[in-house]
Amino acid sequence: MRLSILSLLVFLVASPIWPVGENPINGDPFIIVNVETNELAYINDGEIKEVHHVATGKDGDETPKGVFQIIVKAQNPYYRKKDIPGGDPNNPLGTRWIGFDANDTDGRTFGIHGTNRPDSIGQSVTAGCIRLPNKTVEALFDYIPLGTKIAITDNVEHTFLELAKEYGAVQ
Repeated sequence: MRLSILSLLVFLVASPIWPVGENPINGDPFIIVNVETNELAYINDGEIKEVHHVATGKDGDETPKGVFQIIVKAQNPYYRKKDIPGGDPNNPLGTRWIGFDANDTDGRTFGIHGTNRPDSIGQSVTAGCIRLPNKTVEALFDYIPLGTKIAITDNVEHTFLELAKEYGAVQ
């Protein structure tokens, strides 16, 4: 009995089905946001699936740059700053929240979210978050599992494809 449990553990740890290595592994979901062009690329199965215009952080409240991890997802998020419940049309977070751990935060400070101001998309006007139209973030929400990596850059020298290759999200 002890030998079979030990054998099973060795098999699982050494098995290719065990999650070994860091995301992204080519084919895993991955997100790249360019704060200079206000665009987001969704990458999956080793290719860029979608590119969307976004709103990003304004001067003084810039969207943090680096590689982070999605650690929180919420439908109809509550807006703490102004005590606005989820689902309320006045809620600036829209219908979805995809939070990441930038600056050692808990996924509730920085995120990709919807908006009640779709006219702001394409501009640098947020308090550091990444804003998408509600319909777009609702679709993305379903594709992005917890643990997905998000790279935020201001690199305008490289295309999304070149950046995805650099990050190992595509070959």
